[in-house]
Amino acid sequence: MLLTGSQRRIIGQGAGSSRAFAIALVCMELIVVIALSAHGALGAEYYVSNAGSDDADGRSPQTAWRTLAYVSAQSFEPGDIIRLRRGDVWREGLRPCSGTEDGPVTYSAYGDGPKPLLLGSLRMNRPDDWVDEGNNIWATREPNVTATGTELIRNSDFSTGVGHWSLYAENGAKARVARDTEQFVSAPSACRIDCEAPGKNSSDIQFYISSLPIEEGKIYRLSFRAKATVPLDLHTARLMATGPPWAGYSRELPSRRRVTGEWQEFHDYYTAVRTAQDGRLTFFLGGLLPEGAGLFIDDVSFREAQGEVLGADVGNIILNREELCGVKVWNEEDLDTQGEYWYDEESRRLKMYSVGCPATVYTDIECALRLHMINQSGGHHIVYENLALKYGGAHGIGGGSTHHITVRDCDFGFIGGGDQMGGDRTVRFGNGIEFWGAAHDNLVERCRLWEIYDAALTNQSGGPQTDETITYRNNLIWNCEYSFEYWNRPEASLTENIRFEHNTCINAGHGWGHTQRPDPSGRHLCFYTSPARAKGISIRNNIFYEARTNAFYAPTWTDEQVEALELDHNCWFQAQGVMMSLKDTPYTMDQFAEYQTQRGQEPHDAEGLDLRLRADSPCIDAGGDVGVTTDFAGARRPQGDAPDIGAYEHTGE
Repeated sequence: MLLTGSQRRIIGQGAGSSRAFAIALVCMELIVVIALSAHGALGAEYYVSNAGSDDADGRSPQTAWRTLAYVSAQSFEPGDIIRLRRGDVWREGLRPCSGTEDGPVTYSAYGDGPKPLLLGSLRMNRPDDWVDEGNNIWATREPNVTATGTELIRNSDFSTGVGHWSLYAENGAKARVARDTEQFVSAPSACRIDCEAPGKNSSDIQFYISSLPIEEGKIYRLSFRAKATVPLDLHTARLMATGPPWAGYSRELPSRRRVTGEWQEFHDYYTAVRTAQDGRLTFFLGGLLPEGAGLFIDDVSFREAQGEVLGADVGNIILNREELCGVKVWNEEDLDTQGEYWYDEESRRLKMYSVGCPATVYTDIECALRLHMINQSGGHHIVYENLALKYGGAHGIGGGSTHHITVRDCDFGFIGGGDQMGGDRTVRFGNGIEFWGAAHDNLVERCRLWEIYDAALTNQSGGPQTDETITYRNNLIWNCEYSFEYWNRPEASLTENIRFEHNTCINAGHGWGHTQRPDPSGRHLCFYTSPARAKGISIRNNIFYEARTNAFYAPTWTDEQVEALELDHNCWFQAQGVMMSLKDTPYTMDQFAEYQTQRGQEPHDAEGLDLRLRADSPCIDAGGDVGVTTDFAGARRPQGDAPDIGAYEHTGE
């Protein structure tokens, strides 16, 4: 369905017999049985509140836990429900516990008021948070961290060999490790790693030490000295689990630093998110250590520390309670305009250009850290409902190899913008909800997503894996760079049964990140190069209203790939520019009929922020039946002769 200029008002502006009775009873009983089987046996309920205590049992609102770090460290049973108090705020990420086929683990809400709010940011509102460095440059303070705990690494100066460390290589990469008694900082030796074949992925060569005890909530400092035979970028070592699924054990994510031919001292900081005895520090060297190069490491120390540190890249600065955002630059010398900022990976400090102390110029400063607010890598049988996630510099919900995940009635705002690679590879990223790699049987419904740096919703893969049975329905999306992004590589991969239905998508590319991007896009459907086999991709009953560049973008897709998509009963409007960007043939809105004929798509043609349909909207009763029986607000669908297009069903109110 194509919307004409006069029809833009479809979007609101500003915000029986005894036998039948018996059948109804049977249906009700069946619904109850299905509901119980979906959740399995009734599990325990746990409560989390800003007024709680992690020393409590968490089994009632009166004995609630306090922190998400403590929640993340727990092992829950199938059917358990963890309820966060409405109106409370946590500046923490969440690492969920998986359920089983017997029942999911559910993270939800209780009480009255706004949805529980998870913030991925640090507030820098005090004048004492900033140091005047002159010339209108203001910096956060030096990391105030002192190592106070017992040394956790044995033989930290390699005086008795390298036996506590391990070297692993795969995918054709080759390296060797040995003591070097000629080049060192502390006598009699250092550790030297020589690369014979670098590999392609960072994980192809790993140098690590295991069995490090850590405690949830505590800060740890890693110190070491390093040099190399050729200049190279070195990832920050990752604090992680020793075995599968190789979960991360800290909030901080890797960045890079330059290692040269001279000995330099490096410091990294980690805030543990779990208590564990199997902590592992891993230097990922694949693809970074050139063939024939040698890396020297000496005086390695890993100890508990006290203090504060800005431990991750800042992906966005949200100012004056979302009135405006800071502008990220990549070099300190580029700081010359009010509101520009730069994150120094080496010193872990944020620098900002401001005529006057930022804390007095702005009424509120939220620095979004490059962290997934919910990191669910390897997670399965998990439900998130009635949660709000805002101000994160990476993904709202991210992680690979997930299945049986449900995200329902959640909000995602001002997400993304962090540096994905670190070092000289300056690539910003961040999606609202991402299903990466081999993901299947996942559902996102009745969520609101806005001001996302990249895609509001996406499933994508970079390996020979299968994505299947992922459904996005009844969601409201606005001011995101992409409403939905999809790609899968290589050809050995398979994508099957992806459904994007009954979603209302508004103003793609109108968000905070658009003008800051090196590749400003603004697309509702963004389909990058995707040689993987694909079938059953359905895009139906959606509203796509205004995009900066294209409502549908797939210029590298073959005609056969486009024809294999099922696009029908969608409502399109884009006043200017190319609305459908396809291989060799772009289509404007005026050429929509040609698009229908030539591409064989959209055969059914028809003529605060309130996204409900007006009574005279051509989207009413214009959809197709795709089995979605309720709308974003839970109203019965359909209300008339057929389902309405978009997330809302018109109820006559």
